[in-house]
Amino acid sequence: MHLLKKTFGDSPLLARALPFVIFLALTCLQGKPGTPAAYWFYVAKTVVGLWLVCEMRPFVTEARWSFSWEAAAVGIGIAAIWVGVNCDWTTQNTLWVKLGLSHAPTTPPKLWNPFEQFGAGSALAWFVIAVRILGSSLVVPPIEEAFYRSFLYRYIAKVEFMSVPLNRFLPKPFVLTALVFGFSHNEWLAGILCGMAYQWLAIRKGHLGDAMTAHGITNCLLGIWVVWRGAWNFW
Repeated sequence: MHLLKKTFGDSPLLARALPFVIFLALTCLQGKPGTPAAYWFYVAKTVVGLWLVCEMRPFVTEARWSFSWEAAAVGIGIAAIWVGVNCDWTTQNTLWVKLGLSHAPTTPPKLWNPFEQFGAGSALAWFVIAVRILGSSLVVPPIEEAFYRSFLYRYIAKVEFMSVPLNRFLPKPFVLTALVFGFSHNEWLAGILCGMAYQWLAIRKGHLGDAMTAHGITNCLLGIWVVWRGAWNFW
């Protein structure tokens, strides 16, 4: 723990990138839904993510939660776009098939559905759902915003990224960061629009707080939609 804090204190790059890399690696190791272990691994990953946020917080000073009407509007608007912009070619699962770059799966992918795994309405299923919604709303935003909006956006502009002000609009980094963010999600088109909106907030405010809030609102509303409508494909 002390070593991690020293690493973050000595390197602004690692303070913003390493938590994301660790969280991404855990996501890759999580495996596909279908066994209880995958869900418990997600719970453990969320706990690790919370610890990473606490460790990086003293060294990523621009990542302080803040609220504004712009953050609320962007968060709600992106949630609506994420649900509304939803057809075959807007998801990577089908885009690459339509472009002839991959083959259609012979069986439908297993969806992340705790009710199917632990029983409809069971306390265990609701616990896992609560962890997912809280984790995506409170843990994911600071990790991803620090990486994409603070590090990657500025690093594309200049290797000495800390010398680049957060409130400076830079066309090439703006587009490239949004593309990377978008294609890190299955819903790539909504992801690109989402990345642009969050980056706009970071540029407008000169910090990550409002972008984090918008990100958290989007993820929370999307989680509620998933459970309410049974739209497990978004998870």
